[in-house]
Amino acid sequence: MSEKKKVSEEGFILHAYPYRETSMLIDVFIRGHGRLSMVARGAKRPRSSLRGVLLSFQPLLLSWYGRGEVRTLARAEWIGGLPLLRGEALLCGFYLNELLLRMLAKEDPHDELFEHYRGALGKLAAAAPSAPILRAFEKTLLKELGYALTLDRDVGTGRKIDPGATYVYDPERGPLELNGAAGGEVQLSGRTLIDIARDDYSNPATLQEAKALMRMAIGCRLGSVALNSRRIFKELLEL
Repeated sequence: MSEKKKVSEEGFILHAYPYRETSMLIDVFIRGHGRLSMVARGAKRPRSSLRGVLLSFQPLLLSWYGRGEVRTLARAEWIGGLPLLRGEALLCGFYLNELLLRMLAKEDPHDELFEHYRGALGKLAAAAPSAPILRAFEKTLLKELGYALTLDRDVGTGRKIDPGATYVYDPERGPLELNGAAGGEVQLSGRTLIDIARDDYSNPATLQEAKALMRMAIGCRLGSVALNSRRIFKELLEL
């Protein structure tokens, strides 16, 4: 491919920060290409066609060229279709973006995850309850990265999950019925496991236990890395 041959596709900006006097560096999530880094040259100039277009949480048609670690953004057009995120929805959007930045390898396409991300932003913009949206996205993200949660069987016995039983979740294996299993950090009911498998978070108990499970599962993949968006959200709740 020629260095100047442009590629165009729909994408979202995950993070943007200043670069030199007039440019921006952006991390983007693009259908068919995954996560890429680009330089938007001259984006801060008053007459730049990119000025005011490089918005997070908005679908953009992005055109770029180059091959190295950092591509060059040639053009960006607003596609539209999503209202701006506000309040709690905005904080949730930052959380989704940080998960993608921290956990996705560059140039690793995840088209199913891209569509799920797009759908999650749409639901947040429509003021849908945020917790079920986040839990469903976290589950999809783990699956796409090869860490799908086992939710349908006891990994110790192979038996189907009993909705009336209590399980301890081993992050490397899956659920083990608490009777006869060592206690663990995350304990949850069989009903919760079944509900999570169906993305049914209508039961408050399911929602609470699912949050603990996802936090453990994602924490195991992030290691000691702390999520800034989670810290900020917690601090705001304490105000």
